[in-house]
Formats: sequence, structure tokens, C-alpha cells
Amino acid sequence: MKRFNNKVLAYKPSNTRSAIIGAAFLMATSAIGPGFLTQTTVFTNKLGAAFAFVIVVTILIDIAVQLNIWRMISMSNLRAQDLANKVLPGLGYVLAGMIVFGAVAFNTGNVAGAGLGVQVCTGLPTPIGAAVSALVAIIIFWQKDAGHAMDVFTKYMGLLMIVLTCYVAWIAHPPMISVVQQIFWPHTTSTMAIVTIVGGTVGGYISFAGAHRLLEAGIVGASQLNKVNKGAISGIVLTGIMRFVLFLAALGVVMQGKNLDAANPAAAVFKLSAGQLGYFFFGMVMWAAAVTSIIGASFTAISFIKTFHPAIEAQQKIWVTGFILLSTGIFEWIGQPVNVLVWAGTVNGFILPLALFIILIAALQHRLTPNYKHALWLQVAGWLVVVALLWLAMETIKKI
Repeated sequence: MKRFNNKVLAYKPSNTRSAIIGAAFLMATSAIGPGFLTQTTVFTNKLGAAFAFVIVVTILIDIAVQLNIWRMISMSNLRAQDLANKVLPGLGYVLAGMIVFGAVAFNTGNVAGAGLGVQVCTGLPTPIGAAVSALVAIIIFWQKDAGHAMDVFTKYMGLLMIVLTCYVAWIAHPPMISVVQQIFWPHTTSTMAIVTIVGGTVGGYISFAGAHRLLEAGIVGASQLNKVNKGAISGIVLTGIMRFVLFLAALGVVMQGKNLDAANPAAAVFKLSAGQLGYFFFGMVMWAAAVTSIIGASFTAISFIKTFHPAIEAQQKIWVTGFILLSTGIFEWIGQPVNVLVWAGTVNGFILPLALFIILIAALQHRLTPNYKHALWLQVAGWLVVVALLWLAMETIKKI
């Protein structure tokens, strides 16, 4: 197995099972951030039970996207920016610039969400909570075995979020019969919801978080294909479970005729369902979602630029620290309102077709993966997703 130069987030090759699980949770928790909580609640309030159909559609799209991206990155043993530069010189720099810019915007929201979570749980001012949370993320990256620390932390935080939200959904008593009916025959739908949810789940940096983590773990080549597939699908399943459980909790509240606070709709769901205990649970879920997303965004953003210069890779911990401090500084200066979080997901939905387009073009060039042939059904599914997302994006623009 090839020896990787990166000493910051290296993983012991013998522990591949933990690496696969870690990559899946890194992808999932990168998606499950403050924007995820806000978007899910906002669209549940707008679409009601019909949002179940949107969730199912987006899960199918997400699986097609993730399998294409994870497979090509792992089989080529190249990070996305390097793969793009192999397709067309200079294209990798364009992709990296778009991904990093989007990651900064999202990470500012992540820092804001972490601060809000601390404020809800402890009463500390949001700016202080944000600073403390940023420090937690930085400490994890400065561990001797940062890769293992990152994997373990995101795994347990992900499980915590799902368990607490399941409790709130159970208390909310959502109309399950209506939900099942709407999955197959929705009374309404929304192209903007589909674009935004896909963008918030696998758009921008998120779709590459787990795939780049596999490279750090040394899980590359055709012999690892089954493990790559398992990791990609597991990440989407975890995200889908969290999205659906939160949707059920929000739907139960909405169907009771209760009004959600526009300034913080996700918090309203938890509080209206389970009172003060529910509000405390919201704080814990928000903090866990936000701090793990800080970790995912920071790791992935730097992984997109570290191959451009040896000094970046050699000092990766310092660059990651700087990225977290930049995002924290932006939040402390201008904040991150709810509507920005929703639109960030929409913008990521526009970036995704370009990123997937690059991956699919790379899949056609056998020289990049001499020992692996990309499955025809994945290529067809990938191109259908690209066309569908471009069409949905155009329809969304028309409605703006």
C-alpha cells in the first residue's frame, strides 16, 4: 500500500473498518449542521407531510452523487482538485476556490450554531460559546492522532443527535399514515426544496469530506471498492435518518397548529414538543451538529488546497486552525442569520452539478483509473443527476 506523506491525519491501515465508519460519520455530520436543522424545519413548515417525498427523492440523488464521487476519488487515488486538474489543467484550482469559498460561508454558520447551542445549554453569550466551540475543534485537530480523534468525536456526536431528536419526534406524535401516503403521492412539491436539500447534504465541500478522508486512511484501489461503497451509502443513510426524524418532530408540531419562531424554527420544534427539556436537547443537538460540521468543513477545505504547495501539507494543522479562526472571526463580526443558512444550501446545490460533471468526465478517462472501470449504471445515474440538478437550479432561479 502506498505510503502517504500527510502525517497530520494519517490512519493505521489495519484499522480500515474504523476508518470507513469514521468517513461515513464525517460526511454525515458535515451535512448535519445548523443549516441542515434550519432547512429541514423551514421546508417542513412550508410543505407539511409532502416534505417526506422531497426527502426520499433527495436521498436517491445523494446516493448516486456519493457513489460516483467516492469511487472515482478512491480508485484514482487523487483528491478532487488533483483529479480535476488531470481532466483539464487549471480546473482543479477553480473547483478548489469554489469549494473553499462555500466552506467559509457554511463554517461561519457552523460557528454561529455552536455558539447558540452553548448559549441554550449554559446561558453563556453566543459569541463566547462560539469561541469555546472553535477551541474544541482546534484541540481535536492538534491531537497526536488527529484522524482517529476526529473519527471518534464525529461518530459519538452523530449518534447523540439522532437519539435526542428521536425522543422529540416521539413526543411530537407526527401523523405517520399521512407521511407514508405523501412519500408516494405528494399533494405538493418544491424544486427549491429539492435543490436546497441536495445542496445541503452533498453540495459543496460536504460530498468530498468522507472521500478525502478515505485517502487520508489509505483506502484506495479496486480491492477496496466494497468498503468505499459501504462508506458512501452509510453516510447518506445516516444523514437521511437524521433528516427524517427531525422532519417528523417538526411535522408533529406543525400539525398541532403551533407556530414556529421564524428566527429559530428548529429550537421552536424542540421546545414546543418537549418543553424546557426539549429546548435543552435542542441546545445539545445544535452544538453537536455545529461543532462536527466545523471539523468537517475545516478538514475538507484545507484538503482541497494542501496539494497545491508542500508548505500547506507540511503545516496542515496550522492551516486548519487558521481556517477555523477565520470563520469564527467572520461570525463575531457579522453573524449568520437563518436566511443565509438556507441560501447557502441552495448555492451549494448549484455548485454540485459542476463538481459531479468533472467526476463523470474523469470516469471516461481510463488513464486516471487503469485498474478500475466505472460502472455504466453509475455514469448514467450521475449524468441524469447533473441534468436534473441543472434543470431544478434553473427553475429555482426563475422563482427568485
